[in-house]
Amino acid sequence: MKAKDLMIPLHEYLKPDNTLKEAANILRTAKRDEEKIGVKGLPVLDENGKMVGFLSIGDILKAVFPAYMSLMNLGDFAWDGMVEGMAKKAGNKRVSEMMTKKVISVPEDAPLMECVDHMIKNNIKKLPVISNDGRVAGILYESDVFFAIAKAMLGENPEGEK
Repeated sequence: MKAKDLMIPLHEYLKPDNTLKEAANILRTAKRDEEKIGVKGLPVLDENGKMVGFLSIGDILKAVFPAYMSLMNLGDFAWDGMVEGMAKKAGNKRVSEMMTKKVISVPEDAPLMECVDHMIKNNIKKLPVISNDGRVAGILYESDVFFAIAKAMLGENPEGEK
């Protein structure tokens, strides 16, 4: 099995100059297959369609929770309303400020074991799949890889028959 066999085709993407507010809305309403269920991350493409980064919901959470907060002993700090206020401030940041710039990807013909290797060694759950023409063709999600492995463990063929 190859990456292209399990990947979810790319329907949406982000641009470096999108605000995090725009990106959050796109992530929240993005299609996965034919359903609008939202996604946990999307590639960031430049004006030529080249991938320049990847933005995940974790990156947005980091924008709302500044790094200096983890260094403080906050004890009985009043947290009420803080997320909402920080979210409004972070919403104006650009995707280019928060995206992961060093993105691990695989070619569409990469064997599934190579994909698993990248996911485990790099602790990633989403792997962009690059087509032969150098464009992002889709995303391979950890859950889809897991379900393929589960089917193999259970002796089911790709069509779900035993």
